[in-house]
Amino acid sequence: MTTDDSTTPRPRRGPTGKRQAILDGALTVFARDGYTRSSVDAISSEAGVSTRTIYNHFTDKAELFGVVIQESAKQAADIQIAIIDRHLRKVTDVESDLIEFGRDWVTPRPDSAAHFSLVRQINAEADHIPQEAIDTWQETGPRRVRRELAAHLRQLANQGMLRIDDPDRAALHLLLLISAGLPAPHTTLSAEKITETITAGVHAFLHGHL
Repeated sequence: MTTDDSTTPRPRRGPTGKRQAILDGALTVFARDGYTRSSVDAISSEAGVSTRTIYNHFTDKAELFGVVIQESAKQAADIQIAIIDRHLRKVTDVESDLIEFGRDWVTPRPDSAAHFSLVRQINAEADHIPQEAIDTWQETGPRRVRRELAAHLRQLANQGMLRIDDPDRAALHLLLLISAGLPAPHTTLSAEKITETITAGVHAFLHGHL
């Protein structure tokens, strides 16, 4: 028996399963083609559902994109916040722990690859993407992550390990410094070069905050 989405036999999926298939397919297409070049037809093909099924779940491409970037950003942020907590929740040596944090931070992760491909597409065509979607991405992802990092840096300052007047700004500076000069997705440099770059960034950060 076939579903109404294809002439090829497929396992039956309930509404929840179809919605997730749409989101997964849309993430793949948006990350590959960008927002403006992506079509609902391409997403339906990637997701293995009909365009009618997509419109049963989402009003239009803009709404679908907004949901995709929000859910993708949340998942990526969860991973990054776990890295922050793993390295900075209990610091014994500020320099060593920040360097280890930096190494972990820039390590490519297959489960986040599609998200950061999508981010690169957003940065390339920001003028053509609904502002609401960009605001949602920023608040769900980067801003949330920076707030979490700022909270950890504030705690280190309270413990006398750092001298920080503005934790939010310090968090942004740290993230910029540890990734400065590293090409995304950081796979073209040797481990030694990556460590050297991160160490230099941490030293620059500590120079201003010790």
